[in-house]
Amino acid sequence: MPIEVDTIAAISTPEGLGAVALVRLTGPDATRVVESLLAADASLPAPRRPAVRELLDPEDGTLLDRALVTRFEGPASYTGEDLIELSCHGGRVVPHLVLEACLAVGARRAEPGEFTRRAYLHGKLDLVQVEAIADVIEARSRALHRAAIHQLDRNLSSRVSALRERIVHIEALLAHHVDFPEEDDAPVELGRVVEEAGRLLAELKALLATAPEGELLRAGAVVVLAGAPNAGKSSLYNALIGDDRALVTPEAGTTRDALEAEIQMGGYPFRIVDTAGIRDEAAGIERLGIEVAERYLKRAHAVLFCVPAGMDPEVPAAVVEAIEPGTAVVLVRTKADLAGRGGYDAGNGEIGEPDDVLGAGPVGLDADADPAGPAERAWDGRVEVSAVTGSGLGALRSLLAELVYGRLSAIPIDAPVLTRRRHARALASAATEVEGFMIGVEEGLPAEVAATHLRSAETALEELLGVVSVDDVLDVVFRDFCIGK
Repeated sequence: MPIEVDTIAAISTPEGLGAVALVRLTGPDATRVVESLLAADASLPAPRRPAVRELLDPEDGTLLDRALVTRFEGPASYTGEDLIELSCHGGRVVPHLVLEACLAVGARRAEPGEFTRRAYLHGKLDLVQVEAIADVIEARSRALHRAAIHQLDRNLSSRVSALRERIVHIEALLAHHVDFPEEDDAPVELGRVVEEAGRLLAELKALLATAPEGELLRAGAVVVLAGAPNAGKSSLYNALIGDDRALVTPEAGTTRDALEAEIQMGGYPFRIVDTAGIRDEAAGIERLGIEVAERYLKRAHAVLFCVPAGMDPEVPAAVVEAIEPGTAVVLVRTKADLAGRGGYDAGNGEIGEPDDVLGAGPVGLDADADPAGPAERAWDGRVEVSAVTGSGLGALRSLLAELVYGRLSAIPIDAPVLTRRRHARALASAATEVEGFMIGVEEGLPAEVAATHLRSAETALEELLGVVSVDDVLDVVFRDFCIGK
């Protein structure tokens, strides 16, 4: 059905100085609005044939700018409507003058994400593709950009659509079984339907397994540098981020608060956090810094416990207790250039086997271990580095990428990945419903009653794609879009 909309306009390029700015219009009156800014003897160029036109002030006819005008006729446009792009000079004045002129002759100022919302409403994009556009724009790592591009190309959408079709197929098989209840040999055995459901459930869970690392692609994995004062944490922090942001002095306890920076390692996003050195005798403001460090340790996806090379690691109980189960913990021997160890490979660093023991406490407690007794946990890796020479830093970056994003890097580059919690919730709901169907059949529930679970699973995947549009879901999806997109 046709969608009744008005004509909107917005500046689609960032605010500030620049060579070129883009003003976009879309809607039924887009052509009339731009024609109102042209001289009487001028006309718009042919569709998809950019041409320079003078844009005039609609009030007094003075020249606003000479702009490159590109026209797209609906439905063969980004929004599915008539759409016009005005490439004018950049800066703080010209784009706003052009936009205000468009508004003066009938256009409305666009809301955030309204161009893309119209593309969705006109069937040009599904909801997963809409979210992928936002991720492409906001990507802070090569890995998220790659995943978003694949989603924009309907990689994830096609996979979810195929899973939905599998549910429909199972419902059809079940209908054949229900239609012949009195026959000795029903056309489709119920056991076959349950087997199909089991295979579908395995595929749903396999896709769902990509969610933890997929969500990290958007937020960035938190890597906390921990250790005693003067253990080389701040020097390592500066070396990893490539900037002297943390103060480095021979005096212990220089870092009193947490410093955080976003970087890429192996193409994956990380948030590196330098924290105060942890020691029992600290007091005053240094103690407050240690409390901040402990809070970051609880949120960490990986912890780099720093110990100067040649010294034995002594992990404070506070560190062990703060680290959550499942967090990767790496022993980093710092200041390798000062240690004078003869067997050290200065080119590649040293990654040892994870056979050292990390403290005692509740970290990594075995399911079979006595909860009241001590638990031992092995290091997830060991690396020797020098912030001065740079040796070992490459090995450390590779190890972190493997520990945090290992499962993600192991799947094919074009395989679909869930990068948003909304995706994971929908897949988890579908998996729960399919499992509910299987359990219901096994417990003797009538097949037609158990089938309601399948319909619920189908609905969950439809909502993921946006086939079933829910206004509050759309509001959340478009809330963080920039104006002009």
